[in-house]
Amino acid sequence: MDLHLEKNDPETKEYGGFWIRFGAYLLDSIILGIPLMILTFVILFAFLGSSGVLDAMLADPEYMESTMTDNQAMKLLGGYLLAVLLNFIITIAYYAGMHASKWQGTIGKKLLGLKVTDMNGQRISFWRGLGRYIAMVFLSAIFMIGYIMAAFTAKKQSLHDMIAGTIVIKDK
Repeated sequence: MDLHLEKNDPETKEYGGFWIRFGAYLLDSIILGIPLMILTFVILFAFLGSSGVLDAMLADPEYMESTMTDNQAMKLLGGYLLAVLLNFIITIAYYAGMHASKWQGTIGKKLLGLKVTDMNGQRISFWRGLGRYIAMVFLSAIFMIGYIMAAFTAKKQSLHDMIAGTIVIKDK
């Protein structure tokens, strides 16, 4: 028997269940969240730092409602929208890119010994990873039912896995 085929055969692999995947997601949230929070503060400081608005907002919580000018509010909104856009792009690139990489998973999945494959045990493309991420954000998150499905399906697939045609397996 060809060992290469056996290694990539998803039927011979142990699937990653709900709790280990949840742990990987928590790790990824920390790994990605801290730098994104710093980036957001840097962007807001770049937009508002020299104007003194940030200091005023921190010193007086009612500043935004009573004293802030329209120009300052537009700068705050512009900085906020830029931060949201960059956070969104970086998050998509992280999840879709890491799932399509040679690691076949995010840093959190790698740390917990998981990887994402197609139904044949092969590495997925960036585009499939992107579709998987979009399905995860917009469908699996609704009442968390899409995630919880992993606890009850034969191959421990969440809704976004079923949509993207992927499985999460333990990488031995």
